[in-house]
Amino acid sequence: MGLILIKMLLAHVVGDFVLQPNSWVKDKLKYKHRSLYLYLHILIHLVALFIVFGFDFTYWLIFLIVPLSHFVIDLVKINLHKKGNARWLFAADQSAHLLVIVGMCFIYIPDYTISKSLFSQQNLFLLLCLLLLTSTYSVIMQVLMSRWVVKEDEENQSLPAAGKYIGMLERVFIFAFVLLNQWSAIGFLITAKSVFRFGDLSRAKDRKLTEYILIGTLLSFGLAILTGLIYIHLMKSVIS
Repeated sequence: MGLILIKMLLAHVVGDFVLQPNSWVKDKLKYKHRSLYLYLHILIHLVALFIVFGFDFTYWLIFLIVPLSHFVIDLVKINLHKKGNARWLFAADQSAHLLVIVGMCFIYIPDYTISKSLFSQQNLFLLLCLLLLTSTYSVIMQVLMSRWVVKEDEENQSLPAAGKYIGMLERVFIFAFVLLNQWSAIGFLITAKSVFRFGDLSRAKDRKLTEYILIGTLLSFGLAILTGLIYIHLMKSVIS
């Protein structure tokens, strides 16, 4: 069951986070069921499932149920979407997708394996973790932090999406440090980030910017550390 679950989660992360630009999301919210990108989005999920399962039509039910349920769940979400309930809908949407994925796992043989070492359970789970640390957690961070609006500088004084990519890199570094058991390196990374952010903090007129940066940093670091610890625990279980 573990490998089937990881394969479906991997396809979900690729389809829902890696290969879904913000422009597609806006188009779906505007045109709803008439949006071409809604159907293209479902097609990407189907293709991703085909690829991770090696076009093995033994799993035809997964190829049918997962994309179809994804279409229905997304259609419900975009029709219920309002500015005030975006975070709750995001949580409900992802929870519904995960419930379908977990449910499909119980239909198939739990000891499904694939001969190619490239698609081993360890490698696929590592890839899943990396996608979570980059694309997925970036969206989650944006959703969670959207309740606060803090204006640091003028937009033209900052690189486009710089904060997003800095967050991705720091989470990947922390994940690697956890796997290597280099906890002191995480402390060094926090110190280095504090030094580089000192100029912004010193210009702040109140505590809002400091608190905003602190919450974002701790949340980002916490997600990366938790992901690393879960990876180590699951890999020990597989080896043992």
